[in-house]
Amino acid sequence: MRYIVTGASRGIGIETAKKLVEAGHEVYALTRQVNTVPVPGIKYVHFALSSDSSNLDELMEELGEGNFDGVVLNAGILINQPFENTKVEDIQEMFQVNVFAPMAFLKRLKPRLNPGAHIINIGSMGGVQGSTKFPGLAWYSASKGAIAILTECLAEEWKNEGVSVNCLALGAVQTEMLQAAFPGYQAPLNPDQMGGFIANFLQTGHQFFNGKILPVSVSTP
Repeated sequence: MRYIVTGASRGIGIETAKKLVEAGHEVYALTRQVNTVPVPGIKYVHFALSSDSSNLDELMEELGEGNFDGVVLNAGILINQPFENTKVEDIQEMFQVNVFAPMAFLKRLKPRLNPGAHIINIGSMGGVQGSTKFPGLAWYSASKGAIAILTECLAEEWKNEGVSVNCLALGAVQTEMLQAAFPGYQAPLNPDQMGGFIANFLQTGHQFFNGKILPVSVSTP
């Protein structure tokens, strides 16, 4: 199987990619950082996703020939600021990275998805309706709410073509992003544990779920 994992320079992304390689799959890891320490077996593509079509054409060339069996859209950004104090450019950056770039990427990648492919959008418990919300995270949570609803829409549009789309709404995992949201908080899960769960779900979860927003949370935060 051939898989793509975005936001794979560190944390949950790289741990997911490692687990997929260990399972014998071909993995392309998209990362904005060029100083990533290589992991044997992972094919690195140093690339910053955007919604620019020419940019995405370049990415398609970087990914080489052949189709893909799954994608983990893990790349994201969090800026912790009170709602009224958040700068317009920070809001735009969060929605660009968390919503618009993944949407454009999936649109461009669609012709290269094999029947039976599984797409996982990495969401957040903050983007789930009815979940506990926290001060300073309104814009981030709104962006993750958007990607959750996109999941439901794409699952419906692509179900007849055999492409499944699910969203894993993560709770607290010990990452740099968690520390930006909740400084000093110690999460019950680490990136290795969550990466293992996501890798397993990518390989088998679409046999049981499609178009679902699934909480993956021991605690929030």
